[in-house]
Amino acid sequence: MPTLVNDPRVEETLLAERRRSGLDKYDEVWDGVYVMAPLANNEHADIQTKLAIILGTLITFCGLGRVHAGANVSDQENDWTRNYRCPDVLVFLNGNKAEDRLTHWFGGPDFAVEVASRGDQSREKIDFYAGVGVRELLIVDRDPWQLELFRLIDGWLRSSVIATAANSLIVESQVVPISLQLIAGAKRPVIAVTARDGQSWSI
Repeated sequence: MPTLVNDPRVEETLLAERRRSGLDKYDEVWDGVYVMAPLANNEHADIQTKLAIILGTLITFCGLGRVHAGANVSDQENDWTRNYRCPDVLVFLNGNKAEDRLTHWFGGPDFAVEVASRGDQSREKIDFYAGVGVRELLIVDRDPWQLELFRLIDGWLRSSVIATAANSLIVESQVVPISLQLIAGAKRPVIAVTARDGQSWSI
């Protein structure tokens, strides 16, 4: 359940422990409020890593831009730590006007991925991502399984397609050279990723 800590001493101890243990890797600050993300499980990490590798192969190693498996994104010109989010995968194409400030990006990626975990509030970040200029946002839901792609239209990230294993819809990005589809599997749906050049992967 959400917990509000108003004791500065408890806050300092808690944050120091999270930093020491590495649990703060994907923590965020939403308009001055420190948000502790649930610890990602191995399935989450697998999806994040494999998507980053695929996009890195197609984008980074082809000289088309940069791909990160997690990075801080802020809309603050000065004190970035007052408001930032950390998508699971980020793609900055050549020509993107976001500034790499080493600790964070000032401005958003062209393409972002959120792998949803129970209680992580992925959808509550959508307005922030629209505000920093994310052109497409992919949310990978796992309970129930679905892929939802949002596109930036008139300043808002609007849902353009929701794919499930049952409806067999294909999620085709207009920003990065991939399409995705959920295919029924033995334990969970498989995320089938296909590049425009015909390469394919299963996650």
